[in-house]
Amino acid sequence: MTVLRRTAALAVSTALLAGGAMALAPNASAVGSRTCTYNMTDFTGTVDGDGVNYRTGPSIRYTAKGRLHNGDRLHIYCGKGNWYYSSLAKRSKGGLAKGTTGWIRSDMLYQLAG
Repeated sequence: MTVLRRTAALAVSTALLAGGAMALAPNASAVGSRTCTYNMTDFTGTVDGDGVNYRTGPSIRYTAKGRLHNGDRLHIYCGKGNWYYSSLAKRSKGGLAKGTTGWIRSDMLYQLAG
């Protein structure tokens, strides 16, 4: 795991423990997903890797909507465990349309900013 990934994971964990900008109860109507267990307000992330699956749910058991590539940017809304529910900030390098929503594992992001 790269230093940047570890830093992002540590930042999210610290924010969760401190209460930061995250709420423990999800606002499902705001993001359209009742699966979330915590909210993330105004977070963005950058994909680290080529061919990263963008899934329909927070587990590898869910199907992939498509693949994301290094540098693709996401708006992060909420999460469950080490998965984030997000939408594409612009068309992905793999061809997914701007605004497409899906789930990505937290360790597939190298930059997470709030």
